[in-house]
Amino acid sequence: MNHVITRSGLLDDFFKDVAPGFFVRPLHGDSLPSPSQIKIDVKETPSVYTVVAEVPGVPREDIHVTVEGSVVTLRAEIKQEDSQRQDEKVLRTERYYGAVSRSFQLATDIDNQNARAKYENGVLTLTLPKKVALAGQRLNIE
Repeated sequence: MNHVITRSGLLDDFFKDVAPGFFVRPLHGDSLPSPSQIKIDVKETPSVYTVVAEVPGVPREDIHVTVEGSVVTLRAEIKQEDSQRQDEKVLRTERYYGAVSRSFQLATDIDNQNARAKYENGVLTLTLPKKVALAGQRLNIE
């Protein structure tokens, strides 16, 4: 017979609904973000899309942006580390690693050669020029 209560028990589901985050807290800091927590704003001019995304607490080198045609993907790798030391003897060390990504599609393809990204104070700003659409060419019928 096992009398140990596990974290994923029936009462955990009850407390999640009644008081989320009050009774059961993550062991370390904040929990890893979900894709919907990367808040974005998209603005459009006739020639450029400007995307502003909030990615606080993530170092610049752990943010990856890819553009394929009109699809933009933001990916952030989250690394949280916590350690406590006493006289050079490690008493506890915890590590949490994960990644979160978010993709969205714009109305027109992006000119990858002239696209730019800037990251400052937890805010990622993308300047994505629209690819110039070539005018339709009339074909001669033989």
